[in-house]
Amino acid sequence: MEKILTKGKAFVDEFGRERIFNGINIVDKGKPTNGVREYAYSWEDDRIKRLKALGINLVRLGFTWDVIEPQPGKYNEKYIDFLSKTLDELHENGIYAFLDLHQDLYSGSKGGVGDGAPAWATLTDGYEFKDQRFVWAEGYFWGKAVHRSFDNFWNNTKVGGKGLQDYYADMIKHLTERLGNKPALLGIDFLNEPFPGSVSNQVIKSLLSSAVKVAFTSRNISRTKLLGDLIIKDRHKYILDNFNARVFAELVLGAAPVLNKFDVEKYNPFLNKMGAAVREVNNNLILFVDNSYYCNLGIPCLAGPIMVKGEKDKLQCFAPHGYDFGVDTPLYKYASNERIKFIFDEHRRTQERLGIPVIVGEWGGSSEGNEWFFHAKYILDMFDKHKWSHTYWVFFPELPDTEFAQTVLKRAYPIAVTGNITSYGQDWDKKSFTLEYMQDGDFDVPTEIFVPGKISVLELPEGAAAETEENDNCTILKIKSQVGKNRIKVSW
Repeated sequence: MEKILTKGKAFVDEFGRERIFNGINIVDKGKPTNGVREYAYSWEDDRIKRLKALGINLVRLGFTWDVIEPQPGKYNEKYIDFLSKTLDELHENGIYAFLDLHQDLYSGSKGGVGDGAPAWATLTDGYEFKDQRFVWAEGYFWGKAVHRSFDNFWNNTKVGGKGLQDYYADMIKHLTERLGNKPALLGIDFLNEPFPGSVSNQVIKSLLSSAVKVAFTSRNISRTKLLGDLIIKDRHKYILDNFNARVFAELVLGAAPVLNKFDVEKYNPFLNKMGAAVREVNNNLILFVDNSYYCNLGIPCLAGPIMVKGEKDKLQCFAPHGYDFGVDTPLYKYASNERIKFIFDEHRRTQERLGIPVIVGEWGGSSEGNEWFFHAKYILDMFDKHKWSHTYWVFFPELPDTEFAQTVLKRAYPIAVTGNITSYGQDWDKKSFTLEYMQDGDFDVPTEIFVPGKISVLELPEGAAAETEENDNCTILKIKSQVGKNRIKVSW
């Protein structure tokens, strides 16, 4: 597999081709069983080959701190061996991966309903985790055990004379030493959706205050329509339509100062510490900058860039997340393209500030039926417009055979391009794909495009030659093109 580097806001390989990644999350959060969390040490299916047939060329490979370091300074080498074998299997199938140190609600230990930290690193200051009553994330809103656990993590509170983040950095370093030279390994995402801890109370107060203000004073909302949608049962499905992008901005942007302070004072030092741990033993892995939990709403993010020894690290990318209301529920068919655009427009501004490439770490979710597919296609089109790579949330064993996987996730995209991409995109209705790029020199390797079917029509620039590899009802199109502007259009 080619070595992947970064160049400005793009990924490039060792040959100088611009690279795009079409990926998916495979995350092992552990399964609570009789008071113990059980983790998967093998995959008893052919998921990698099935994902390859969908055109997947990147996996966000998630697991928890709990499974890697169940006791202070004691690493679970058996599980790391499993990760090693998984990376080898991905390599054999031409699929890259990045490690995701996953967490939700800080921990699943001590009665917690989340996942992440081991029990010994879960310092709740005497508060107890509460059972879920409504939604999985409610512990973020009013769970004191969750808040205090994060407070102690960000404050690097000591356990056995050593700070929690110091343990964490050593764990990251150990993973890098064990796995860092695997050809399939792209980089490391240090912590899924970092949560700010007790200052979240200020965020919630700001959001609630803004909600009241918007409901009674905003010119961007019709109070008559909102009231009718709330009262009349048949109109409940239209409630979310009242919260367009302008209203959404009024709701969330007031919380920005609190989260920006967290990014600058707590999260950035953590990123720098983890980056330094990796760079002690490896200079080739890409360092990932995830946004904090509330920035999923489109609140401006001030995380990054990662600084190592006082300088901006040369290999890093931004890995934002974003979801619209109703995700993973029947309401998802009413998802708003306008709201999701607001969220990712803010992530785009963060990318411009950082000047680094993007892999959207989480997006999508799912629902019943196919009435929500329009929203997923809109999101993918938006990613293509920005030349963003992505990893869809989330894999489950039946996914590759679903209508969604076969008609949405399985799509055309440029794998590698011999030049600077100008634009690319798929016409979903016409089943065609167009790529334009500027080639400024000769290449010994071709431009490669994944085509989700057998090619029926191919339009090439003058002087170009093409070869195809067909398998599993898909095609890898390889094109040797000439210096200058190139335009390729393919239909299937």
